[in-house]
Amino acid sequence: MKKLFAKTFLGLCALGFSGVAFAQEAIVESGFHQALKAKFIEGSAEFMSLPAITLVLGLAFCLERIIYLNLADTNADKLLSGIEDALDKGDVEGAKAIARETRGPIASIAYQGLMRIDQGVDIVEKSVVSYGGVQSGLLERNLSWVTLFIAMAPSLGFLGTVVGMVMAFDKIEQVGDISPTVVAGGMKVALITTIFGLIVALILQVFYNYLLSKLESILNKMEDASITLVDTVLKYYVKFKK
Repeated sequence: MKKLFAKTFLGLCALGFSGVAFAQEAIVESGFHQALKAKFIEGSAEFMSLPAITLVLGLAFCLERIIYLNLADTNADKLLSGIEDALDKGDVEGAKAIARETRGPIASIAYQGLMRIDQGVDIVEKSVVSYGGVQSGLLERNLSWVTLFIAMAPSLGFLGTVVGMVMAFDKIEQVGDISPTVVAGGMKVALITTIFGLIVALILQVFYNYLLSKLESILNKMEDASITLVDTVLKYYVKFKK
């Protein structure tokens, strides 16, 4: 079981931490992955499995959000240009078709606004704002889980540290000696668990920052597109609804 967890943890760590120096002498002799594997196996399976599971779950949520946000990031200028050209000709159904056939939150917001174009500019604007909030919530979904795993990883590592220290003191109590040999085993497990917990948190933090930057970019595009859409609808009313 230790080897299974070791392989899982190492494969995921290679995605974001291939340049970390964990043990300098071991790295020089056998490479980073071998040193990391050796240290992982030396740790207690009961506690090393917790950071590994945290990393797997955290990366799963990160991967899902990365795919979702990249699919949501469409060419807003092209979409709005097509809608503007259609409305400039008075072709409301054509504008709706363009928005309906385009993926992403901006297209969804535009479609909801165009569905209410006959009810007035104020209604269109309110619809765009309201549905924009819905789309923002969908974009931010599951990010709270990523932050949870970022917080949990070092906490689990510190938990292993505390348990390892308790184990060390138990051995001291049983043997009645405080020599380094007696204490070393428990303290080693404690420190290794802490190190891997911090590594997991660092890896997930990198992915989380990427997700935040991607999210902010899409939200800015949504705000700009919403303003442009309302202006386009207003031009349509001035031209065809006098």
